[in-house]
Amino acid sequence: MSGETGPAAGSLRDAARELVDIGITIREAAVHTTAALTDGTLLRALPHAPSEGYLAHRALLRAITNDGGLGYAFAGGRLGRLAATFGAMAGAECLAVRVLATSLRLRIAAVAVDHPELTGDPVLGRLIEAVAADRDLEAVRALRALLKDRGAVRALSGLAPVFGEVLALRALLDENPLNDAAAWLIATGKGYATADPITGMSNRAVAVLDTGEGAASRVDLTAAESAQLSAHGSLLGFLRNISAVGTTGRVLIQSVEGPDGVVRHIVQAPGMRAGRPDDDSPQDLLGAFSSALLASSPYSRALARAVDDYGLPQGAEVALIGHSAGGAAIMNLAQDAGFCARHTVTHAVAVGSPVDFKRPADPRTWVASVTNQHDIIPTLDGQGAGGCFDLHPDWYVVDYFDSTHLFPLCHSIDHYLANIAEHLIEPRDRIDGQLAPYRGPVVRSQAYLLFDRVPHPEGFPFLTVPTYTVPTYTVDDPEATVELPIRCQDGGALTAYFAADPVAAAGLLEGTGFGAAVRVGGRALVAVHASWNRRTSVGGYREVHLGIVVPDPWRPRSPRVWPDLLRGADRRRSGSFLAGSVVDDDVVSAVAPRLWGGEPHLAPLEFELTARSARIAVGAPDDRLLTLRGLLGPGLPASDRDLVGYAPGAAGTMLRSCVRTRGPGRVHPVPRIRLTVGPRSAHPLARRLRELGLDGARPLLCLSAVARQTLRDAAVPLPFP
Repeated sequence: MSGETGPAAGSLRDAARELVDIGITIREAAVHTTAALTDGTLLRALPHAPSEGYLAHRALLRAITNDGGLGYAFAGGRLGRLAATFGAMAGAECLAVRVLATSLRLRIAAVAVDHPELTGDPVLGRLIEAVAADRDLEAVRALRALLKDRGAVRALSGLAPVFGEVLALRALLDENPLNDAAAWLIATGKGYATADPITGMSNRAVAVLDTGEGAASRVDLTAAESAQLSAHGSLLGFLRNISAVGTTGRVLIQSVEGPDGVVRHIVQAPGMRAGRPDDDSPQDLLGAFSSALLASSPYSRALARAVDDYGLPQGAEVALIGHSAGGAAIMNLAQDAGFCARHTVTHAVAVGSPVDFKRPADPRTWVASVTNQHDIIPTLDGQGAGGCFDLHPDWYVVDYFDSTHLFPLCHSIDHYLANIAEHLIEPRDRIDGQLAPYRGPVVRSQAYLLFDRVPHPEGFPFLTVPTYTVPTYTVDDPEATVELPIRCQDGGALTAYFAADPVAAAGLLEGTGFGAAVRVGGRALVAVHASWNRRTSVGGYREVHLGIVVPDPWRPRSPRVWPDLLRGADRRRSGSFLAGSVVDDDVVSAVAPRLWGGEPHLAPLEFELTARSARIAVGAPDDRLLTLRGLLGPGLPASDRDLVGYAPGAAGTMLRSCVRTRGPGRVHPVPRIRLTVGPRSAHPLARRLRELGLDGARPLLCLSAVARQTLRDAAVPLPFP
């Protein structure tokens, strides 16, 4: 564990800093010389003093183009920039670039003093040497060898201490004019790179994709998470809280009663959520990028909304603590003049965050930055372990390294927490000493889920419908009620269509008023529908239904039965006549007569569905009623289909039930799953499946929906023809 810089490394950095000043001076001289050449002043003087004007013009031209002078150093002005662009594409170099390249090489050498593995590792050293010598082909080969030998993660971990310097050096020396400005910003420490140092693509073009005014909603932590929260304010306690909340899109705000009896408040912001960019969360990859690059981002604006909802009094003292992207976001909040006008931001502590070019709006805000030199995330602003600039002499900066060089392990909040707790004793005590007003009992905690923009109401617009209450008449609670329609925010379903014995199907339809089932090749079409309604307005439940597919009761011989089966529930006349059902929830079983008109059986249900396979099991493991499992085979994208069912009602009526669905689905034309009926099961549903000849059968077609939303209202009685 180390954070000190030896005298040799310090001397190299001092020399590198002096070269930066020289490079900037040369660049300024080049700008003035270019202006003199291109603004027409000398050319206009030629008719009046041709000899002197010509000599002056020639001297300036040689100075700005000759290797013995400034090199190819056109800079500034429209013509100067155009000439510089063509020169860069042709591989011409100016003296200022050479000076800055030397400065960057000195910085890499300074880091190598503290990190001998950079030069001691032959593969890593080969890459750095090739980049520094401007040997493009050799650099590509060295990078390929490094990736092949170490993999991407270990390669990035090894390069992390000099990542910014290597990128800037590569950008300065290549023939791509688009990344020159980014290279100059990194090399001179003047600001965050405005473009990708490799390709030159504007960083802001990516950052602006992360849009939104920011929003926050109160959420409750789980009992296990709440148990991990610190009950007393301290640096380690706040970092443990960030670890407990995790990278889940949430933040934590707490109030602490300080030693002086004053209640102060702490905003604690975790880092980036794992996975692909999320349109809803500001803690995704785009959010991390924009938080680091921009002065304001959806993450910081969402944090401000959370603080507003928390209800702090005007001028309340607030400390901001963040890790990774959360550290960049809290620094954006600290440099928000409007936020600082409402609240007194006393402290900002960023751990493992790229915050070198952020400045608090209130000069009284005490700032601490803690970074591991092998953590590549803090170097994404271009300033890493090799930096020779004292960008924030008024900040408390802890830049250390330990034996763990592997990224992303060295970037995790738990790794930083362990380092600060066990090794960085002096820095921990220093920061804790500054946070002394916040060392006291926690008197209030509130977690918030953050959003890029104000979210729609859950289920909007599909599930936002009028509701009403009906009794369920359960044995345990005769006065129990349930709200209809049942709204499922998240569920999955599988419908398998089988060719069944037409005689058995006709027997099940006898006396119902339906003449015959829909036929496929002379056999009756039968549907087995299974669904797991994971999150609904009545809780989670699973269900399985057996239905005989029947045509329009009023037009049983209509030739349009097949197109009708593809219509939505509001226009569909055909459907499935209910031949049996099983559910695993008492409440749904009690309200089932209102929902679909049948009396379902209660039994344990298992439901597993992926894009490629399915497994549905009904009944206890030692007494299976049925099992439907196997590979679904290739699937074609299709919207999930509404369901229409029929069942006998009272007084000669027929009940028509509907399940309206929304969500992506897939059609599997050659499914490889198989339906197996329990050999010992005497259940009525098992008996009907055997009569239909479905024991061991494979379906003709399957419809699957891994994720969907549904609306299920009460069945409607119809006068049967």
